[in-house]
Amino acid sequence: MKSERDFYEEGIDLFNAGRFFECHEAWEEVWKRSEGEAKLFYQGLIQAAVAILHAQRGNLEGARSLHEKASAKLDAIPDAHMGIALSEMRAALAEFISLALRGDGNPLAPPPRLRRIGPRRE
Repeated sequence: MKSERDFYEEGIDLFNAGRFFECHEAWEEVWKRSEGEAKLFYQGLIQAAVAILHAQRGNLEGARSLHEKASAKLDAIPDAHMGIALSEMRAALAEFISLALRGDGNPLAPPPRLRRIGPRRE
């Protein structure tokens, strides 16, 4: 059986591979078992992934709404958290969503990635 750490790490890998629906599924397994700040952290990551997915599919209102919800949770979390550079992802996500919301017909920027700080946690 996969551990919470396994699901978390799998979610990071899937996010960085651009597989936002799949990373949402992996992180949801951890989110369901979490409490307190950890639960908000996982929910924020899930909402960030879904915001990107909405933007890629052209659902700009969904992207805006989920980005706001994700930001409300993730902005209170330290810049470096659980082995990732969260501040970098927050900034890249805000820029990605901002460009998507322009709706000027230009291709979307590359989606944000989660940069690991230190070794992969097993």
